[in-house]
Amino acid sequence: MKHGKKYLDSAKAYDRAKQYEVGEAVDVVLNNAKAKFDETIELHVRLGVDPKQADQQVRGVIVLPNGTGKNVRVLVLAKGDKADAATAAGADYVGAEELVTKIQKENWFDFDTVITTPDMMGVVGRIGKLLGPKGLMPNPKSGTVTMDVAKAIADVKAGKVEYRLDKQAIIHCAIGKKSFGKDKLVENYNALTDAIIKAKPAAAKGQYVKSVTLTSTMGPGVKVVPKGV
Repeated sequence: MKHGKKYLDSAKAYDRAKQYEVGEAVDVVLNNAKAKFDETIELHVRLGVDPKQADQQVRGVIVLPNGTGKNVRVLVLAKGDKADAATAAGADYVGAEELVTKIQKENWFDFDTVITTPDMMGVVGRIGKLLGPKGLMPNPKSGTVTMDVAKAIADVKAGKVEYRLDKQAIIHCAIGKKSFGKDKLVENYNALTDAIIKAKPAAAKGQYVKSVTLTSTMGPGVKVVPKGV
């Protein structure tokens, strides 16, 4: 992958082989986030588990103390009083079969999260193959299949993030924006890494946290001293 001059200059500004304490790492990332927009700060955690094994999955949700800085567009698929509750709670889009059809026929994806009630899962299942690959399929474990749609919407808007392993046993998650500043980013970092450590599967053997890296949208990665190794 070819990188631009700003990226290459940033990569020379610190020791890329060194593991930094989290506060130092955030400082380095912020100093090298030189894009003209408010860059997202991302956390990448490589775990010592086998993602192919069902008993070694790592997945969960957490509401970050300072949110993510992202305006999350919420689609709620519900009917009756639950649809009314979703509208009152600030959902961006509320509907039922008509919105499922819109997704099917128009390839409409102007939303970031889908929340639904259990009784609607049969309808939602029709677009599972469309939602799944985009990470949008509602799931009870992530709190997006629920009767309490108002709370689910509030959590998502407040900065709820879902963390889960990819095929390489790495968790990728945004922890905020450059504009948050060091203290808020460190607080979000600690909340998320603590949650990942608590989610350690009983079947995991050996070193659990293999490596931790912080990056900005356009900047190079900075290694962080892992917790709970």
